Amino acid sequence: MEEYNKQASEFIFRENNAEGRVAADTIDLHGQFVEEAEEILEERIRYAKNHGQTHLHVIVGKGNHSANHVQKIKPRVEQVCRELGLQYATEENAGRIYVNLTGGPADMSAAPGHHQQSQHYPQHQQQQYPQQHQQQQQQQHQQGDNQNEIEQVVNAVLPRVLRKLEKACCVVM
Repeated sequence: MEEYNKQASEFIFRENNAEGRVAADTIDLHGQFVEEAEEILEERIRYAKNHGQTHLHVIVGKGNHSANHVQKIKPRVEQVCRELGLQYATEENAGRIYVNLTGGPADMSAAPGHHQQSQHYPQHQQQQYPQQHQQQQQQQHQQGDNQNEIEQVVNAVLPRVLRKLEKACCVVM
């Protein structure tokens, strides 16, 4: 079950953060479980800092799909920011948080290329995925190849095994 949840999380992340869906300075976490969102965010913050990004827009969702419409990811994102000593602010869209990665105040108007927020952006720079997600995608591709190979072997061998079982059953009967 945990493996399926992980696969679903990775699929949702890839779909929400696909090229052209969000800007390079944005990460979309809505649809994730809280713990998964926390892990992804911490990794993305490290990646952004290592690549000289000064800020990050984090899409956390408004809680519309949660019980009683209570935001679950937003409080955890705020907690992570506090733990890392980063200033943050809720954007005009309550489902987004602006995080200053330089340690300074969370002044959204000072962000380079600041623009009105919307859930999705037209084509911008290609979203750069953190290294772990690229590795996971490669692993999934390899697993898919392995599954295809296994499926081919099963399809080749299974009819022979069934014929042998059929003969064994007929002899026994």
